[in-house]
Amino acid sequence: MSKSTHLDLPLRFGTVGTPKSAPANGGSIGGVQRIRELNLSALELGWVQSVRVSDDTCAKIKAAALENDVAISVHAPYFINLNAETEEMWLAGRERLLAAARAGYKAGATDIIFHPGAYMKKTPAEAYQIGLGRLAEVVTILKSEGTAVTLRPETMGKSAQLGTLTEIIAWSREFDNVLPCVDFAHLHARPGDGSFNTYDEFARALHQIGEGLGDRALQHMHIHFSGIAYTAKGEKNHLNLDESDINYKAFFKVLADFGVRGRVLGETPNMEEGAVLMQNTFQRAHAKVRVGRGR
Repeated sequence: MSKSTHLDLPLRFGTVGTPKSAPANGGSIGGVQRIRELNLSALELGWVQSVRVSDDTCAKIKAAALENDVAISVHAPYFINLNAETEEMWLAGRERLLAAARAGYKAGATDIIFHPGAYMKKTPAEAYQIGLGRLAEVVTILKSEGTAVTLRPETMGKSAQLGTLTEIIAWSREFDNVLPCVDFAHLHARPGDGSFNTYDEFARALHQIGEGLGDRALQHMHIHFSGIAYTAKGEKNHLNLDESDINYKAFFKVLADFGVRGRVLGETPNMEEGAVLMQNTFQRAHAKVRVGRGR
């Protein structure tokens, strides 16, 4: 029998990658167990270089996740570009994404996160259309073989990268097994001017998601969050929340006010400390909303 989630919250919190405080030789299974010990309830497996995991290990990860009530997702390798310049490069990237989805499914993952690529020398409109066709290839293959996962292209933090919120919502409208992975730190960094950092701006993004995709997105959100450093060209590197200018208290208030459900995966350098801070901040905001609504 699986353990119940420790906190009665509409959002699960966890880390992208195994927490630093997990046993050194415990692998992903130890990471799942450590997530539960921290009273967190989600883990994104960071298969960002390659997918090298046996079926036996996948089965053990799935069993540990069920036992500990930890929701599993996978971050696919970085070397994927829906707008790759050559067919050879695209096919190599496609195989990496398929490998992450197939192994992730065996490991109990419901969601596969990936970076959609870059504009290269094409216009954003051209890159979007090429990406749409290639994403359709992956969707068709996974459906044909019964690999039942949700593909989640991630919003990206540099202006040269494919992956604005508008683009990812548009892709998601085309397929029933594609939804956004919304990295709100990336959305803050992408303009390069310190904008996208207020309650109203965060709220407008959620309105945009709701208008474009409805409750299927807002009730199944997959969010990345961290502090972030940036230049005029966008993202530079992730930071701990208290070392950055990101308005995280306003952000978690927006999530509470909108009643979104799903997962928030922390990408701060201090990993589990950041995820616990995020969960605690949201828990306080959620409690105020419940009191305000007389619950």
